[in-house]
Amino acid sequence: MSLVGKKAPQFIAPAVLDGEEIVSDFALPIGEKNIVLFFYPKDFTFVCPTELHAFQAKLAEFEKRDAVVVAVSTDSEETHLAWLNTEKDNGGIQGVTYPVVADLAKTISMDYGVLAGEYVNDYETDRIVFQGLPVAYRGTFIIDKNGVVRHETINDLPLGRNIEEYVRLLDAILHVEKFGEVCPANWEEGKAAMNATKDGVAEYLSTNVNLN
Repeated sequence: MSLVGKKAPQFIAPAVLDGEEIVSDFALPIGEKNIVLFFYPKDFTFVCPTELHAFQAKLAEFEKRDAVVVAVSTDSEETHLAWLNTEKDNGGIQGVTYPVVADLAKTISMDYGVLAGEYVNDYETDRIVFQGLPVAYRGTFIIDKNGVVRHETINDLPLGRNIEEYVRLLDAILHVEKFGEVCPANWEEGKAAMNATKDGVAEYLSTNVNLN
C-alpha cells in the first residue's frame, strides 16, 4: 500500500554521517526539515554509485529548499563506511556527505514497502524462508515538515532515477503550501500554477495550453 498522505514511518538505526562517522541512533528529522529519503539496493554495485553521486551533486539545491537527503540500503554501517572511503574512480562514493543508513535487519525497507522480497512460512520444512531478493528497490519518498509522505516512487533494480525530478516535486510541494494553488502537468518553479476550481482550470488552459 502507498504511504502517500500518511505519516512517514520513523526509525532509529545505525548510519554513517558526513562520510566518516558511524552513529548507532540516527533518526529522521521529522518535524524539522523536509526530507528526501531514498533507498538503493546495494553498496559496491554499478547503478547505485551514480545515483548517490547525483544526489550529492544536487545537495545544495535540496538544502535551499530546507530539505535533507537521506540514503538507506540493507548493507551494514561498516560496509557503508568502506564504500564511502572508496574513491569514485574505483566505484566508490567518496565525497558523499548526507547520511547513509544501515538497514541490515530490513525492517525499514519493509516499513516503506520497498524490499524486493519477503519472509514466508515454508510449511514443508516448518521454517521461515526469504523469497525474492533481500535488498531494497530504488524507492524515493518526499516527506514534508509535518512528517507526511507527499511523494513516493519505486523503481525496479536496473532503473536509475532522475534526481532533477525530486527537486521539481519539492518545488511543487512548497508552492502548494505557500500559495494554495495546484501544480499542473510539467509544472516547474516560475511557471503558472492554477486554482483548484472549474474556472481556475479553464483560465489556466486558455492562457497556458495550446489546444489547437
